[in-house]
Amino acid sequence: MLGLPDLAAYRQRLDRNAEEWRVLDGLCRITISRFYRNRGVFDHLRTEVLPVHCKDLAEAGQPSLRCLSLGCCGGEEPFTLGLIWHFDLAPRFPGMGLEILATDSDPMSLARAARGCYSASSLRDLPPEWRRAAFDVEGEDHCLRPEFRQAVRFVEQDLRDGLPAGSFHLVLCRNLVFTYFDEERQRQCAADLAARMPSGGILVLGKHERLPPDCPEFETVSAHLAIYRRS
Repeated sequence: MLGLPDLAAYRQRLDRNAEEWRVLDGLCRITISRFYRNRGVFDHLRTEVLPVHCKDLAEAGQPSLRCLSLGCCGGEEPFTLGLIWHFDLAPRFPGMGLEILATDSDPMSLARAARGCYSASSLRDLPPEWRRAAFDVEGEDHCLRPEFRQAVRFVEQDLRDGLPAGSFHLVLCRNLVFTYFDEERQRQCAADLAARMPSGGILVLGKHERLPPDCPEFETVSAHLAIYRRS
């Protein structure tokens, strides 16, 4: 598009034109996701991790499970948490609520999340009975019913500028910081996340991601699934 001969010429353009950095930044965003992505991770959370964690929270008198979904894209990840809660955990913990804060830096993705309508391919990993119970078919779209959206709040935020305030029992930071940021930023993000999590809080990374070496704030729950616990 710019008529430049090679990568070095584009690098020179970046040095001369600050506005080009904003263009490049917008092109580097990854906006692909789907419900129940990496099924084994969500299955393990649903059957092994969250029931025990919610039991501990209930015994401690906590009124809600507070979750943070970072880089939430079009909302598939936080809405997946909401479905797991509705169909599996809420009946077992009737006195406990659910609060999910979901952030992303891309306003177009957040607008899609607010609409809550998705293609059939985005739902392919969900249990069929969940798809039938939670979505209305509107033409080619599958739209999440309002009662399944109530627990999720979306906020536009760039992780490079910091993390949202609050205390969270469960944090999902998948396929973003610990793939695309340099190690110094990864360490800083891990420390910032730890500061926002109580002891025993659960951190989930992308399945092929790992925390940088020597992060004393977290201990490993499942190395294979990249699930950690706040020390």
